[in-house]
Amino acid sequence: MDRRPPPETPLDAPAAALSTGAVARRLGVSPTTMRSWERRYAIGPARREDGRHRRWTPQDIARLELMCRLTGQGVPTAEAARVARDAGPDARAAAGPAPGVPRGNDTLPLGKVRPECRGLARAAVRLDAPAVRELLDTALAELGPVTAWEEVIAPTLHAVGRKWASAGERYVEVEHLLSWQVSSALHRVRPAPGPAAAPPVLLACVPDEQHTLPIEALAAALGEQAVPVRMFGAALPAEALHDAVRRTGPRAVVLWAQSRTTADRALARSVAGIEWGLRGARGRSALLLAGPGWTGRAPTAHTGRLYGLRSGLDVIAAVAGAGTVPVPV
Repeated sequence: MDRRPPPETPLDAPAAALSTGAVARRLGVSPTTMRSWERRYAIGPARREDGRHRRWTPQDIARLELMCRLTGQGVPTAEAARVARDAGPDARAAAGPAPGVPRGNDTLPLGKVRPECRGLARAAVRLDAPAVRELLDTALAELGPVTAWEEVIAPTLHAVGRKWASAGERYVEVEHLLSWQVSSALHRVRPAPGPAAAPPVLLACVPDEQHTLPIEALAAALGEQAVPVRMFGAALPAEALHDAVRRTGPRAVVLWAQSRTTADRALARSVAGIEWGLRGARGRSALLLAGPGWTGRAPTAHTGRLYGLRSGLDVIAAVAGAGTVPVPV
């Protein structure tokens, strides 16, 4: 599968006449939403090929871009459509906020990112759940879980977090919608078939940890590589974690902690010391600590660290292939 990003076409290119799909990817609007806006509010392309295929000119795109910006700032859809229609050919120049709507500072601070990331951010700010879902599914299918997480999903989540921190409670709804859609999209990634009898990798959060998206991304990436996974998610009680290790005999246990307040070093030491299997043929799992909460030295000599999704996959692959406990990394 070719996972290279498609060549970027500037929205204001002189001869640009883009398809609905191309415009949707750049502006973060699902084709379904675009067709709905065209039907209800007459926001659509003036040009069609063969009487059927929509082709969006720079002027059409400018009006749609203005409507997206206004709805992202909280303007009702019908009012945003009226402003966009009345703006005429200079719609992009008129893309300032409507009266009473804050100027400019409602956008997410993304910096230099992929166009898919900008589209996802725009859709999230508009609370356009169908567009967010479609953009996430497309990114995961075309780029794979690792690149999609590193270059599209994580930058958007971080930008929402920064905006939430600076804007108070105004962006809580954006963060919740995006997080839910990301989690759902990662769960939709179908794992590749692997050896039926291979020991799994167990993924869990420490007992007080509620942040799960990074290890959900890890689960999707491992599944793509046909590594069997047992995902236990947020706030798994310590005794339940111990029982799960003994019952599954995993090749590795990945323990996630988002913050230093949730990281439990005593728990890590106890998990690293668990032996499983029949008497006389006991085994022990590699313990891999993941997340920014684990700072300082590893709590035991048989514990490794994961510092990112891509490099973490390499560490897990080495553990699964060697069948031995790794030295700390």
